[in-house]
Amino acid sequence: MAGTSSDAGKSVLVAGLCRWLARQGVRVAPFKAQNMSNNSVVTMEGGEIGRAQALQSAAAGLVPSVRFNPVLLKPGGDRTSQVVLLGKAIGQTSALSYRDRKPELFETVLATLEGLRAEYDVVICEGAGSPTEINLRRDDIANMGLARAANLPVLVVGDIDRGGVFAHLYGTVALLSPADQALVSGFVINKFRGDPALLKPGLDQINQLTGRPVLGVVPWNVDLWLDAEDSLSYTADGVVGRPKPPVGEQWLRVAVIRLPRISNGTDVEALACEPGVSVRFVTEPSRLADADVIVIPGSKATIHDLEWLRHNGLADAIGDHAARGLPVIGICGGFQMLGTKITDSYESGAGTVPGLGLLDVEFEFQREKILRRLDGFVFGEVATGYEIHHGTVVNQPGNGLVTLPDGSPEGVLKGAIAGTHWHGLLENDKPRRHILEWAAGHANRNFRAAEDTSFAQIREAQLDLLADLVAEHLDTDFLRRLLADGAPSGLPILPPGAP
Repeated sequence: MAGTSSDAGKSVLVAGLCRWLARQGVRVAPFKAQNMSNNSVVTMEGGEIGRAQALQSAAAGLVPSVRFNPVLLKPGGDRTSQVVLLGKAIGQTSALSYRDRKPELFETVLATLEGLRAEYDVVICEGAGSPTEINLRRDDIANMGLARAANLPVLVVGDIDRGGVFAHLYGTVALLSPADQALVSGFVINKFRGDPALLKPGLDQINQLTGRPVLGVVPWNVDLWLDAEDSLSYTADGVVGRPKPPVGEQWLRVAVIRLPRISNGTDVEALACEPGVSVRFVTEPSRLADADVIVIPGSKATIHDLEWLRHNGLADAIGDHAARGLPVIGICGGFQMLGTKITDSYESGAGTVPGLGLLDVEFEFQREKILRRLDGFVFGEVATGYEIHHGTVVNQPGNGLVTLPDGSPEGVLKGAIAGTHWHGLLENDKPRRHILEWAAGHANRNFRAAEDTSFAQIREAQLDLLADLVAEHLDTDFLRRLLADGAPSGLPILPPGAP
């Protein structure tokens, strides 16, 4: 599955295809050769993969595995990324130096895909960005480079909500080489709002112009918002999800700082599933004026994002909020920012810098990344989570937000300020309700958490909805033929071809 651009809908459609096939008893697995995202999870093997591949694994009824995303790039700045290979960080790279590493990485990618194809009936591969990045095609290992090497049929999905979808679809094919074009087998139009009858002439014409069918038009659906693939989906000053009315008398207003290098921003999506909780990403101080709770999420560049908070006045606004006794929650990098100081000689090389000083805890960055899944207790309730970080606590205070099974504390809970390194913590239903009620108490809001919200059930319902959309709106007979026979022969070549 390729796309005309990032965020065109590749990830969710792959998830939908996986669930659609799994419901028919097909042994299916997802695969993304190379992902660039700071949204990641820790697998049971103790490795790190893109969150989208974890969602697709769940859609297929599988436990997430590093094999489903062998190469993960985690941007730490505008020109550098951390390279994660089969779940483990192997160093930093620039855009130019990464080219020299690709041949070796591609060997691992192809070997991993070959192993999956031998084990499963179907492997649904997701591309990265657009397959028609003509400046990158020579070294490509994620899109047409993978398709050519493994002889994979390709579908191209376009986001009609952005406008210009027919030009995007035609141009995506026309700028590919003849050998690449021969694998592009059809199109999918995503996020359509309107009367399908008005769109049909365009569907017919793109078929005539390219010799390739539009397999279907997937409508816009307001219920599809969980598990954003990357930070492009976290719009500044945007409400998260579809808030439902409160169970109690008042809403609880949560402001999430939209850091420039935000990591695992999806941690707050579980809050947005709760009735009466309004979650909004914010980027400037005025948006914090009426917030009941502030959440500082993870960051791939903690020191740089801390400097950004200070530069644009958000650090002072967070301090004022805390001084009024209102709750602040920090997760991973956000937790580190809440401390008194951070010593970082590895990620940024900045040395020791002061934190926001809201928690009496210090952090020191280590060369080796900590990757682990954990169990513990939050407000006496069983919780699970996972950690992905270089920064470690130097002086653990006595009161932890999480208590580990051996009784030791993790994170910090002090008055109205809380911090933890745990991602996924808020996906635990009972702990999440306790945290919300703790926050509402400090914010003096008459808010009551619902007793029946199940984040796992909401996620499962979304995956089933995706499968229903595939079954209802795509040409599933064509899909089955494509899976069985590969790309149709004799597909026309569009001019001008690759330059």
